[in-house]
Amino acid sequence: MTNTTNKTHHAAPASKANGNGKNAKANDSRLEEFFHEEIKDIYWAEKKLVQTLPKMAKAATGTDLKNAFTGHLEQTKEHVARLEKVFDLLGHKPQAKKCDAMEGITEEGASIIEDTEDGTSTRDVALILAGQKAEHYEIATYGGLAQIAATLGHNDVAKILETTLQEEKKTDAMLTQLAERRVNQDASEE
Repeated sequence: MTNTTNKTHHAAPASKANGNGKNAKANDSRLEEFFHEEIKDIYWAEKKLVQTLPKMAKAATGTDLKNAFTGHLEQTKEHVARLEKVFDLLGHKPQAKKCDAMEGITEEGASIIEDTEDGTSTRDVALILAGQKAEHYEIATYGGLAQIAATLGHNDVAKILETTLQEEKKTDAMLTQLAERRVNQDASEE
């Protein structure tokens, strides 16, 4: 009888472990769903930036900043195309879900243009700040999504997201250099 009792005790933890395995699989399912929703969110955000960057370039005073926004517009169009590839790799049609964060950031950028004087370095400082807010949101999002993709075993998707992440980091660094090199100093003298 003692042996039967011991076997029962050993069987119970094994059964519990199998139940945990099922829960882990269910969590993967929820994570997968969350991941798809967040891809829709960043897709909307990138498409919104395709509409917003030309306005920022037009509002910029300095040629370097105008060129930075124009160059990033072309890069952002590539980010949209990459996300469409991600949808394809995941077996979904491209679909955008409104990104409240990017909507707020772009609305703030529009108000910055209204609240600063045309043709001033102060406006350029404000535009750089608005641009960096968008970049930081994208950096956080692409970094998190790349990690989730890897966790879910979507290695091709993770590589695509990581490529975009690195480009967003470079854009942020370039905007910082523009501010530090000249724009902030020029604005301080206005």
